[in-house]
Amino acid sequence: MENRKRKPRADALKNRDLLIEAARDVLGQGGPQASLEAVARKAGVGIGTLYRHFPSREALFHAVFHHDLEQLACLAEGLEGTNDPVAAIRGWLHENVALIETKRGMLGALSIVMSEESKQSYADLSVRIAAALNSLLTQSAEAGQIRTGVTADDLLQTMYALCYARQPGPEWRTQVLRLLDIFVDGLRA
Repeated sequence: MENRKRKPRADALKNRDLLIEAARDVLGQGGPQASLEAVARKAGVGIGTLYRHFPSREALFHAVFHHDLEQLACLAEGLEGTNDPVAAIRGWLHENVALIETKRGMLGALSIVMSEESKQSYADLSVRIAAALNSLLTQSAEAGQIRTGVTADDLLQTMYALCYARQPGPEWRTQVLRLLDIFVDGLRA
């Protein structure tokens, strides 16, 4: 008899999605030490359901981070052909800042427990993001909408530098977005 893996049930998939969304909020506010019970409560499921889907805190961190990176990759891929590339780039970078803001406390914990599989998965998503951004930047420069010679790496390096140069606090996001907007305005041809 062939040993085939069954597709997860619809309710199991729904619970997994609810847990990822709840974890995004709870872990974003409480960092890596946030209560997993609070995640389960916010998702409306029992703690046993959380552990069936995510056997460790690290597995939950990875699932949330991977989900958010996947969304950023899809968003970047959807930017091509936009009428206002500067606004599109600004919006995409703002989404990144939101990700960094909520994951800042988790990123250190994630880097400690990175498996080769998760490293490859994150690398694959990074390649997708860079390819989509470079395509948008090239097309926009050829159309005379933004300056030539700007790369995805330039955008990402600047964003990370601005995010990590500031100390966390109540005004962190406002300050980072203000400086990022100044940078993005400088991309215009």
